[in-house]
Amino acid sequence: MAVIDDIALLSELEPVAERLLERHLSTAREWFPHEHVPYERGRANSDAEWTENDSDLAGATVPDAVRSALVVNLLTEDNLPYYFRTIERMFGASGTWGTWARRWTAEEGRHSMVIYGYLMVTRAVDPKALERARMHQVSGGMVPEPVSAGHGFFYVALQELATRIAHRNTGTLLGDQAGYDVMMRVAADENRHHLFYRDLSTAYFELDPNGAMQALRDEVVNFEMPGAGIVNFSRHALAIAKAGIYDLAIHHDQILVPMVLRQWAVEEMTGLNADGERARAEMLTHMARTAKVAKRFAERREAAALADATA
Repeated sequence: MAVIDDIALLSELEPVAERLLERHLSTAREWFPHEHVPYERGRANSDAEWTENDSDLAGATVPDAVRSALVVNLLTEDNLPYYFRTIERMFGASGTWGTWARRWTAEEGRHSMVIYGYLMVTRAVDPKALERARMHQVSGGMVPEPVSAGHGFFYVALQELATRIAHRNTGTLLGDQAGYDVMMRVAADENRHHLFYRDLSTAYFELDPNGAMQALRDEVVNFEMPGAGIVNFSRHALAIAKAGIYDLAIHHDQILVPMVLRQWAVEEMTGLNADGERARAEMLTHMARTAKVAKRFAERREAAALADATA
């Protein structure tokens, strides 16, 4: 069977998407950003120059790595207009696909509202630097652009899970209950979005295993988190990785292994043609290399932490 094109794929999977949308809406919990922002901690002298000691989070400064994560998390959410453009381009604006894209956008919009509100009242980051970075990020509009709808299913399934994990880890290391609650609330939404795409991708495998295997191979091998256009992204990403908020080990152990090997069970899949077999082999080879690199990185981080603790 030849790999099916986007039009046929979206038509065949629309009933699945409709069921998943109904499930999503039936489990949705209404929430309000303003109820999660600790406005009572806002500062009267909000125009004063910000310093790294300005944060009132539990009476302590925010660790640099956590500050980097907060900045990246928010700026990623702020780029929502371009994600919507990409989703609508891939899926179309009509029918269930359009309904899902608009609902997803409405839910994602709350994430930037609540994180921004939290950061402003706690002054956890420099508000002027944050706004300049937001202007740069949104003016550039750089986002991942999957080449097909099938590629998009897999990319977003992986990315939403990765985002959920990054948000949760940020909240855990924040050292502030209000901030923890904000990040957990956002992470819960990201998980529900992940479930939609996870199950949609599973249906894609059932419909067209060879096309799905090739699309998944492409997204696994070339995966990148949304945020590459953020000012000083490489520096932020390194700090985030060193702190264990999100790194290659987490990506391999908590995203690739549970999704590629367990959820989609690509190693056990039968009936693939030559292209499908080649894609599977290339993907598994890439994952094996990733595991080795991730292990070395984790060992170096543990050694550095031990050295710091005994210094």
